[in-house]
Amino acid sequence: MRIDGKVVLVTGAAKGIGAGIAGRLVEAGARVALLDVDREALGAKHAELAGGDGAVLALPADLVDEEQTRAAVDVAAAHFGRLDAAVNNAGIAVYGTAEELTTEGWERQLAVNLRGAFFVSKFAVPHLRAAGGGAIVNIASVHAFASYAGALAYDVSKNGMLGLTRTMALDHGRDRIRVNAICPGYIQTPLLDKWLAGEADPEATMKEVLRWHPLGRIGTPRDIAEAVLFLISDAASWITGTTLVVDGGLLISGK
Repeated sequence: MRIDGKVVLVTGAAKGIGAGIAGRLVEAGARVALLDVDREALGAKHAELAGGDGAVLALPADLVDEEQTRAAVDVAAAHFGRLDAAVNNAGIAVYGTAEELTTEGWERQLAVNLRGAFFVSKFAVPHLRAAGGGAIVNIASVHAFASYAGALAYDVSKNGMLGLTRTMALDHGRDRIRVNAICPGYIQTPLLDKWLAGEADPEATMKEVLRWHPLGRIGTPRDIAEAVLFLISDAASWITGTTLVVDGGLLISGK
């Protein structure tokens, strides 16, 4: 599948799922703006993907900050002359029960995962409208459907992304802006590695996780990237306000 010439902004693009998405979109012919708060990792990813044709732009930005986000989105659109799609992938995971969570932790979780997606979408819409329409893809999680003990703030943030998806699809459909969400399951990323490192027996935990997946493996960033590519492409031109679960069958296993 090709999306030659489309301009796509990807947040959290320096590592993990975001890096996989950015790389796949470049392969498919897109011009991609990489946004991330980690300047060092962002620079490395830009160097890896840039081919000397100006098709990849790196923009350091903290999406919790409204003005930084506005500026990054505007610079991306100005640099490429248009904006055709935005992928809200940036996210963190703050664990704890209601009793254990600090106010700071709760607010940080919602700020990065939900406020950041709101800001990017808010500032992307005028550019998408000016381009004659486009697509927004929100990377949520299976946590939006299945609650997990000790993941209160994370679960709430991912539930919120589905609400953002549906309502924006209603609000901007007449602008020919499609808004959809993807809910990944367990994906091999630095975030997963960090979670496993906190387990008493990481190896045993991973074996248990693998047993939960009917397809017998956890996902890769490319698995999510292929779904993003489809939702951005013209092949999905009549799909909006929906959620695509990409989890290797995790949810149907009851986990």
